[in-house]
Amino acid sequence: MALVGNPNTGKTTTFNALAGVRQRVGNYPGVTVEKKVGFARWGNVRLRVVDLPGTYSLAPRSIDEMVAVDVLLGRRDDEPMPDVVVSVVDASNLERNLYLVSQILELGLPVVLALNMTDVAEQQGHKIDSKKLSRKLGIPVVELQAHRRRGIDELKAAIVAAAQASPPEPANPLPPAFQNEVERLSRLLRSSSESNNGHAPGGAPLPRYLLERLLLDTSGYLQRSLLPGEFMRPAADAIEAARKRLAEQGLPVPAVEAMARYWVSKMLEGTVDRPRQRLLTLSDRVDRVLTHRVVGTLFFVLVMALMFQSVFQWAVPAMDAIDAGVGVVGNWIESHMAEGTLRSLLVDGVIAGVGGVLVFLPQIFILFFFIGILEDCGYMARAAYLMDKLMSRVGLSGKSFIPLLSSFACAIPGIMAARVIENRRDRLTTILVAPLMTCSARLPVYTVLIAAFVPQRSMLGGLVGLQGLTLAAMYVLGIVMAVTVALVLKKTLFRGATPPFVMELPSYKWPSPMTVISRMIERGWAFVRRAGTVILAVSIVVWAALYFPHDKERVETPFAKQQSRLTSALEQLDADDPRRERIAAELREVENEILSEYSRQSYLGRLGHAIEPVVRPLGWDWRIGCAVLASFPAREVVIATLGVIYNLGEELDPTDREAATRLQTALRSATWDDTGQPVFNVPVALSIMVFFALCAQCASTLVVIQRETGRWSWSLFTFVYMTTLAYLAAWITYRTGMWLFG
Repeated sequence: MALVGNPNTGKTTTFNALAGVRQRVGNYPGVTVEKKVGFARWGNVRLRVVDLPGTYSLAPRSIDEMVAVDVLLGRRDDEPMPDVVVSVVDASNLERNLYLVSQILELGLPVVLALNMTDVAEQQGHKIDSKKLSRKLGIPVVELQAHRRRGIDELKAAIVAAAQASPPEPANPLPPAFQNEVERLSRLLRSSSESNNGHAPGGAPLPRYLLERLLLDTSGYLQRSLLPGEFMRPAADAIEAARKRLAEQGLPVPAVEAMARYWVSKMLEGTVDRPRQRLLTLSDRVDRVLTHRVVGTLFFVLVMALMFQSVFQWAVPAMDAIDAGVGVVGNWIESHMAEGTLRSLLVDGVIAGVGGVLVFLPQIFILFFFIGILEDCGYMARAAYLMDKLMSRVGLSGKSFIPLLSSFACAIPGIMAARVIENRRDRLTTILVAPLMTCSARLPVYTVLIAAFVPQRSMLGGLVGLQGLTLAAMYVLGIVMAVTVALVLKKTLFRGATPPFVMELPSYKWPSPMTVISRMIERGWAFVRRAGTVILAVSIVVWAALYFPHDKERVETPFAKQQSRLTSALEQLDADDPRRERIAAELREVENEILSEYSRQSYLGRLGHAIEPVVRPLGWDWRIGCAVLASFPAREVVIATLGVIYNLGEELDPTDREAATRLQTALRSATWDDTGQPVFNVPVALSIMVFFALCAQCASTLVVIQRETGRWSWSLFTFVYMTTLAYLAAWITYRTGMWLFG
């Protein structure tokens, strides 16, 4: 069975009530449209439930809508034609919802009408005679309150009965003149193309329903999607001629469809008893406050602040616990395995890679918990409405605001949150600029470099400090560049008029806990399943670049005597001997020098030397270049990499004040190999921070972009444009800084 319905009708809640936990989520092969399949039972009958994308009509103008139509027509190899179609409608808005139902009835499939949200309809004074409506439509009608699971058993029984009954005759309200033009178009498609023989690109004849849609679709989407390239022009001419003949008969396209479906209004006469005067509902009273230009905006800011704070702060304990758990596993492996390549692969490659995936889960769970509540209760539509005026100035709609705001905590959940945007151009633009928002992973870089090189100078009478202003400037830089890039994308790659912002404001209702929790788990599992494998592979590749060639004899021989002497001296001292601490510190320095030398001799270190001419214009030496290369999979790795390169060890924690101070001291004392001049100064520190503010140094983000867009080309585009932007901005920053500070 297939679930079909308008957005905001409770279709997903109905799906969850039917399937419970017995559901799986994936993508339809070849497209990025989400595929949700669940399973239920009624007696001895097993129900396979397919939740189709929400749509207002079966007139496809997007990939999502095309998938829904193809599934209903049995045109997808990966999904059989449904035995029953369940159309979920909002009982409080029947007239609009029945437009879609009238299109479904044309397909000749058994249909069950799920009259959902009957409680909301009653609150608004609507009285619906469902039995009379069933007789008029000729299909079963089941009253439903899906969020309370009321009517679910009755719905299952109706589905099984409809599947076992004889299929209904297709009901087509379009006039005979239109049907004649469909026949003419069908004959043309059968006879005019020898190479295609009137067939669609997939080899199957076009169903009559799609032939009708070809005549009715004035956007050109179906012509591009259904007709072979060599036959596009003659077919387009024939379709245009047919539309002219229909217009001459008083049946203009596409208005002819709306004219033909006026029977929907007549169908409700004597079936629905509405109040003569629209009642002022609780939703109306709440909206007077929540959509108010001032009060509503303040409330929205509070809600976003709570959500942002939750993603940014509430996830920390769980992230720390995951990080600690990964560390425990790594330490256990280190203590039970001999030192060597396999141990390093498991600890630094596999375990670290798995940790790099799992550590994002708390943020994703919390974000989608909030988004689930806001969507299910009806507030998300109000938030988009409030922000639309602001976002429209950069060519986007209000729906882009929350994904971009979420990206301040982490771009990954922000990009995943862009699924709420139906318009493809807006969704892609939002996804491509989301990584420019300053995420939490950039903070360690900022805090270490600002503390080391930006003086603690008070400004504006002591109200603000220079260090705080520098940190704020990094956040502002990300916002400004995101707005700029969005404007450029909307005027180039995604050129086109900003779509009119049309959104239904659904009635407020209590969110369904099952819907919220299932959506939260779906998103988290999708991230682990799809993104995790690639992130793990990238982590192993970076580990290999830092580990090999690992010439132990060449690296450790110069330090062998000193290391042996210190180890022997340490073993001869008593546990309470005051000299132990000094000798242990010397031994750690020797071990850190060995690690540093391994890093220099690694393939990544050699690559750092090779690219020094490229990064030197930014004021960087090979060591900075090497650290930046190592941090491309995950930008937070840069601090640990700098710790290894500057002989401070591989366990450097930027949140540890003492460790950060040691790194800052090492950075200040670093010199160029050829001139002996200091490497780091204020312009260099600023250029590094600007580079990190704008560069796509996060393999997880790039993988999720591929997952959400369905194409690696968009991930590559993001990487290239952000890296180029980061390099140019870092160069300008360094040159300007050297000019100002000498």
